[in-house]
Amino acid sequence: MNSNQVHTSILDEMKTFVSQEANRGISFTNKEAAFYFTQSHHTDHVEHAFFEGLNIAKNRIFGGYTLFAGEQKLDNRQSEVWAYPYKMVRKHADLTEELWLLDYHNLLEISLANAKEAIGIVLRGENVSYINQQDHIAFFSAIEGDWVIAVSAINLSPLYMDNEVLIADANAGGYYIAAGKTSEEAASLILKARQDISTLKDERVKRMEDFLHHNAHLTSSDDTFTLAMNWLNITMDQLVTRQQGDGIYAGLPWFNEYWGRDQFIALPGAVLVTGQFETARNILLSFAEFQNTDEDSKYFGRIPNILSPGKVDYHTTDGTPRFIIQLQDYVKYSGDTAIIKELYHNVQYSIEGSIKYWVDDKGYLKHADNETWMDARDGNLESYSPRDTRANDIQALWYNQLLAGVYFAEYMDDKVNADKWKGIAETLKRHFAVDFFDQAHPYLADRLDAEDKPEFSLRPNQLFAFEMFDDNDFKARAIRTAWEELVYPWGVASLDRHHPLFRPFHLTSHYPKDEAYHNGAVWIWLNGIAMQRMIEAGQEETAYQLFKNMNWQALNLGVVGGLSENMDAYPAEGESWAKLTGAYLQAWSNAEQLRVWYQYFLGIRPDLINNTLTIAPRIPQELESLAYDVNIGNGRIEATYNRGPEITYAYTFKNVGLEVMIDVSPFETVSLEVKPNMKLVVRQDDHTLAVILYDENRQMLKEVQSGVCESRVMHNKRNNELLKDVEFAKPLSLDNHPCIKL
Repeated sequence: MNSNQVHTSILDEMKTFVSQEANRGISFTNKEAAFYFTQSHHTDHVEHAFFEGLNIAKNRIFGGYTLFAGEQKLDNRQSEVWAYPYKMVRKHADLTEELWLLDYHNLLEISLANAKEAIGIVLRGENVSYINQQDHIAFFSAIEGDWVIAVSAINLSPLYMDNEVLIADANAGGYYIAAGKTSEEAASLILKARQDISTLKDERVKRMEDFLHHNAHLTSSDDTFTLAMNWLNITMDQLVTRQQGDGIYAGLPWFNEYWGRDQFIALPGAVLVTGQFETARNILLSFAEFQNTDEDSKYFGRIPNILSPGKVDYHTTDGTPRFIIQLQDYVKYSGDTAIIKELYHNVQYSIEGSIKYWVDDKGYLKHADNETWMDARDGNLESYSPRDTRANDIQALWYNQLLAGVYFAEYMDDKVNADKWKGIAETLKRHFAVDFFDQAHPYLADRLDAEDKPEFSLRPNQLFAFEMFDDNDFKARAIRTAWEELVYPWGVASLDRHHPLFRPFHLTSHYPKDEAYHNGAVWIWLNGIAMQRMIEAGQEETAYQLFKNMNWQALNLGVVGGLSENMDAYPAEGESWAKLTGAYLQAWSNAEQLRVWYQYFLGIRPDLINNTLTIAPRIPQELESLAYDVNIGNGRIEATYNRGPEITYAYTFKNVGLEVMIDVSPFETVSLEVKPNMKLVVRQDDHTLAVILYDENRQMLKEVQSGVCESRVMHNKRNNELLKDVEFAKPLSLDNHPCIKL
């Protein structure tokens, strides 16, 4: 069976043509420990080109390949290239090259169709050299690690070496390439390809199709929007792997490992909103297993920051609160309360370890200067952006960790700890609402230093701390300040442009790149919290401008279909868009785009702990219709949205029943008990919200009319005044930045 016989409808609709000028990155994983990276026409990226080819775990295996037809070397720069979710296709005049990386095997197929002469391949990379040949399989050494590369012709034709070129017959069809720890292991993969390639391809395609149909189903009135969302879901799912059990790669090419912080920032958008609850459970259990349980260690109770082959590192403060918070979020989405009993001791260790070693008398969680996510240091291990001893986002995470702990303690009938942890949370919030404010700044202090002084560098971290105070006017002013000073059309900068430490470019000759990493570089994952706060303030149209820009970026810039780690804060001279930097595909960048879509634009927020579901749609006007599914618990919600003379939302509850709260601003909220297989229809005009409940036979059971809520109208009016005509941040002249030597 050849590749064009594989049934790939939804995936083939996603195929993306890449022009020679764009020369974009194309990347695949095998959903285990291997990834393959190339650029469409010429791999020349200043940082990523080093990782061209096949990589397994932390080892580079070979650095790409060169194909030959007869005496002619195929020039990728002259080819036509299409990227699919599951393969890459290059057309070289009459010849068609396809590259597949197969699921859960260190195995590639590189086919070459329509050859009239003998074909050849060269595996590139230092240390890659021919070893020997057995049974029409040629063996090569790898760039790194104790790996052996095996290569055979697809049709079993004989092979021979001519200089460094491995030659096969014209009808060979191309090559299988496998990597193993021994020549026997690599050869066995070649034999598997010969026997089962059709099945392996079908399995890869079916996995992706099933994922898009059952975990991330979405159609809309905007085909470009639908395409972007499908690609973002597919490239996000690339990073959900089984390198060491289930986990989420932090990013490619250099973060192909599990990071505690990144893992739990990414978890909601990567696996919870798409209903991959077994994977989420396994991730939580896996990290819990590596918790520090040494009561004499100052890291007692911490979850690892880095979990990779041969390395466990606890040097972070925020990973552990995020682990506990995501444990609670997992239960909210899945309804799996059994995991609370399994991991309650981990919850206790995490909180009690912090109390023992890190919590001060105000309830603040203290930490070292680089133990937040802004952790870059110079060669002398001095922090480029020190945030000790009490950063605002750490206090917010600690507060939410304590509240999650209170819930778990109450569930476990542990009144002593519930009362203790609740008391610390209340003390913390009371002090925070005083210590992080002053009248001179329309935003929060970024941290309290060792002398208890607030430090008011304007950074995006404050956006995580809005649950720590109740002043709605201040929230709106802080959102506006952050948006206009930090949020560029391409994403959120790590420091405001007026600060003396601000660095407008990430990769430049003017200073070390890590100097800019948290002092100006844009971090795309921060778009999520920035958009969330705008939506909460009733400004979904403003938030959608940024959301739409990121969808455009995934379709047009960088790696096909995904979002990078960073960007410059400023475009280069003569350019209208900033340059992408950092990892070419970053888990939390993709994940936060997806999380905000599901939780805040669609407004689907389950809490199966309390058997409730909030539906609070804030869908931008540009989208006229939607159809989508959301998995919660053991069931699914099938939803549609249509914007006409009246707006209509419809939700069918497949195998799930709960108390549903409909929250459509500016109307009064409506709560209804919905049983499995019922349907809920919401109709909205300028004055009334009608909520209609149907039984499984579509007989109407109840209709509730909801009027405009005056207090919400006034609240929205006030937010609209405070956020009127808010704009994206704009680059200043480089004359304002002495770090750039003009």
